[in-house]
Amino acid sequence: MSDLPSYELEEKAAEERRRLHSAVTQLRLKVRDRLDVQKNAREHLGPICGVAGLLAFVVGYSFTGIFVS
Repeated sequence: MSDLPSYELEEKAAEERRRLHSAVTQLRLKVRDRLDVQKNAREHLGPICGVAGLLAFVVGYSFTGIFVS
């Protein structure tokens, strides 16, 4: 078996649980921050508007082509 007394093993296990809990909490906050739609939309408003405008232009041009041909 181990040369360490049981209380030291329990302390190590408790410390490891605290460390894992902290890591999971940080991961949850990071994921929540990365997946925040409103924050991402605010930060990337220019490219989003550009893509939406380009898409509207292409769809409008295609739609007009149907009736003009």
